[in-house]
Amino acid sequence: MSIVVTGATGELGRLVIDELLATVPAGEIAAVVRNKEKAAALAARGVELRIADYDRPESLAGAFRAGDRVLLISGSEVGKRVAQHTALIDAAKAAGVAQLAYTGILGGPDADFALADEHKATEQLILDSGLPHTFLRNGWYTENYTANLAPVLEHGAVVANAGDGRVASASRADYAAAAAVAVTGEGHLGKVYELSGDTAWSFAEYAALLSEVTGKEIAYKNVPADVHQEILVGAGLPEGFAAILTDVDEAIARGRLAGTSGDLARLTGRPTTPLATTVRAALEASA
Repeated sequence: MSIVVTGATGELGRLVIDELLATVPAGEIAAVVRNKEKAAALAARGVELRIADYDRPESLAGAFRAGDRVLLISGSEVGKRVAQHTALIDAAKAAGVAQLAYTGILGGPDADFALADEHKATEQLILDSGLPHTFLRNGWYTENYTANLAPVLEHGAVVANAGDGRVASASRADYAAAAAVAVTGEGHLGKVYELSGDTAWSFAEYAALLSEVTGKEIAYKNVPADVHQEILVGAGLPEGFAAILTDVDEAIARGRLAGTSGDLARLTGRPTTPLATTVRAALEASA
């Protein structure tokens, strides 16, 4: 039996592996990856590599073993994820895994924005499969915002179409720690965790925090969705992805990413990372 992490070379996957290695012998951890060379650092740490591609279902046949505990980190290719996840779920069922934990999205079936559709479909596929499962419904990563600080600082503005909506974000490391707990501890089968930060913040508060930390005047500019779409496309984003982001902002305005259930802190046994901490870390990293 191994603890198996899919997408292990991605940003979240790498952090989950780090968390696991702190408490689990490397020989009991397996990483499902597409590219062996990209995963060389994991192999050097003693993690078993299982090479498979979501887009080639036949390659998944050897990715899992009976009794494995599997963390399915959702694919990153929007529009392709249901087919990819279906192939992986089928392979996990055929192998007889003991647990399939899935990183979905905050709100699950109640999430009423386009980005949630593939996550909701995947959860239903897992339920239909009959596999022992754990649903980790991740809220927003603070890094979704701090990764784009350069244009914010350049133009002195946080631009969104989220109105006065609030976001209960947490750091990617927080979500990774929760995932590691869910696949190593007991009592998580059949559980649904609504994971989010301890405190929800508004974009006006985010802009004020940036002003305080940087010493620059940063304003929050709330704009209509179509204007925000034009700005994002003008900045080089594909139209489809820009539409997803503006749709998420409208969901934020409706309060869909503001929930603070406390599940994330309870799973990890510690408070979630404050917004200010992640902002300061991002600024230091870019200095």
